[in-house]
Parts: sequence; C-alpha cells; structure tokens
Amino acid sequence: MFLERDLSHRKPGGTIEVIAGSMFSGKTEELIRRMRRAQFARQKVEIFKPKIDVRYSELEVVSHDDNSIPSTPVDNSAAILLLSGGYEVVGIDEAQFFDKGLVEVCIKLAEQGVRVIVAGLDMDFQGKPFGPMPQLMAVAEYVTKVHAICVRCGNIAQFSHRLSANDKQVMLGEKNEYEPLCRSCYTKK
Repeated sequence: MFLERDLSHRKPGGTIEVIAGSMFSGKTEELIRRMRRAQFARQKVEIFKPKIDVRYSELEVVSHDDNSIPSTPVDNSAAILLLSGGYEVVGIDEAQFFDKGLVEVCIKLAEQGVRVIVAGLDMDFQGKPFGPMPQLMAVAEYVTKVHAICVRCGNIAQFSHRLSANDKQVMLGEKNEYEPLCRSCYTKK
C-alpha cells in the first residue's frame, strides 16, 4: 500500500496526532482545544471536515458541548491536500467519514512539516474498525484514546451503541440516535 517516497522535500517538524474514541467521548472538544492553542501560538491553522457533516453547522466544527471553530467542508481527502498549502497546523474532524486516501494525505502533509491533528471514531456502531482510522493510528506519532462514560452502568465507555434499527455504517447522529456503552453493557445489548 505504501510506496517508496522521495524525501528530499521533507521539512522537519511534521507530525500526525490522532484523537480516537466513541461518540460523546470528547474527540472534537480535544481537537478544538489543540487547534485553539496553535492559534494562540500564532500558527497558521486550518480545520477540515467532511461536507456530509451538517449536524450542527455547515461551516464550523462543533462539539456536543457547543464549542465551535470555523472549518472548511470538503468532499474527499484529496481536497484537504489541495487546500492546506501554507498552513502549519491542519485539523481534520470526523476522519472516519473520509476515504482511505486520507492516510496518504496526512503522511504527505507531515512530510511537508505540517502538524496534522485528526479526530474520529475508531469503531462503528457494530464495534468494527471504522474507515481510515486504524491506519491513521498506525502511522501517527501520537495517539490519544478518549472515553465516554457508559450511560447504563457508569464505567468507561468505548462503544457507540446505535439506538435505531438503521444498519447503514454511516449515519450521522446525536444524543437521541447513539449512546456510549462499556464493553459489558454493549455485549448485553
């Protein structure tokens, strides 16, 4: 899958950071926090999200706690590479909804000296690895796994249980469509 690369264009300092976890675990909140810190440090930042994510806003990344940051919605991962020129820090929210090309995009950006911060679900509602997230976690310098609290027993939750009968892998949802569950409660469902 990975081809040999000409690394002569590589700039020092590029990294890939992945923030992964279940629904309601604070992934987007952590992404916004890191992006704001970069802005405070006067770094040039841009954040991208999939165009399909219009739950709270079309032009902002918004956490479930209503914190937000301006973003650029894109149709695919290739658009991120095209639009990220000149930025020192690139954030990507809802990475699980992007195509598999996102992995190569993040690697190329990091090789160009960009700090790439990616947030997304590591598993879908069936508990299976979701989209490009497993590969991103493998190539990242830093991986932060965040957890929600199980709404049934109060333990640490890592599963996103879908409350509806819809069996499509991609279904945008909020608090009335999903609930965070621990392993024990998830297997009992």
